[in-house]
Amino acid sequence: MSTEQTERPEQGDSDETATTTAVYVYGIVPSDVEPEEHAEGVGNPPAEVSVVKSGRIAALVSEIPTDRALGTPDDLEAHAALLDGTVTVAPVLPLRFGAVLTDRDAVAAELLEGNEDELASALDQLDGLAQFVVKGRYDERAILQEILEENSEAAQLREQIRGQSEDATREARMALGEIINATIEAKRNEDTRRTVEALSSLDPMVNERQPTHEQDAVHIAVLVELERQDELEQALQELGREWEDRVEISLLGPMAAYDFVAKSDPGEGG
Repeated sequence: MSTEQTERPEQGDSDETATTTAVYVYGIVPSDVEPEEHAEGVGNPPAEVSVVKSGRIAALVSEIPTDRALGTPDDLEAHAALLDGTVTVAPVLPLRFGAVLTDRDAVAAELLEGNEDELASALDQLDGLAQFVVKGRYDERAILQEILEENSEAAQLREQIRGQSEDATREARMALGEIINATIEAKRNEDTRRTVEALSSLDPMVNERQPTHEQDAVHIAVLVELERQDELEQALQELGREWEDRVEISLLGPMAAYDFVAKSDPGEGG
């Protein structure tokens, strides 16, 4: 983040500008944070990012046309990229995507003023921390073989349907599918516990996410000290070696603390 000030629009701006643009709010940061010159917001072309300050806190904002619909993949990416880039140098409280207020004065009055103590305290708690997302995906063939070796009923059903038509073995296939799904769910719970245990030395806050795929082994968000990213990566590498050819582990981040911050809309009571 640079130290250059981003000037507010002049009082003399035309009424037309005031009525055809609104202010998009990305998140809350300490008041000494300034956007880098190359920071880009939502829109095409990307909007220039600036700050609205109030006491110890500030909002990352950009102007958007009021007649432009939000929600394109590029908009979502720009929203996340700005917040995730900020968290590497300063604490940030992310707002829900699509948070828009009428103008900069409204940002100060409706979002910042009156909530300064609460928001500043939350930023203090996030100082030096970042969110990472740990995902693990079972190898389909490996996990199926594991289930068949551990569950004799599943193995028998597998033999029963081998080489037979789908119609002739419909009930057996359904029964096998139920066993596989239930077993994967149980293994997912245990492997999630094992992952959290492997990261315990980092003293993380953990949020278990819902699986996004039927063969997900792990899907958690962790909030840890940013300076301990190398330790996080090393712990997951060791776990990956333990699960070699069984679970493929990936790590996303650093990113803003989306899973650990209540995402309120601008103007909601604080």
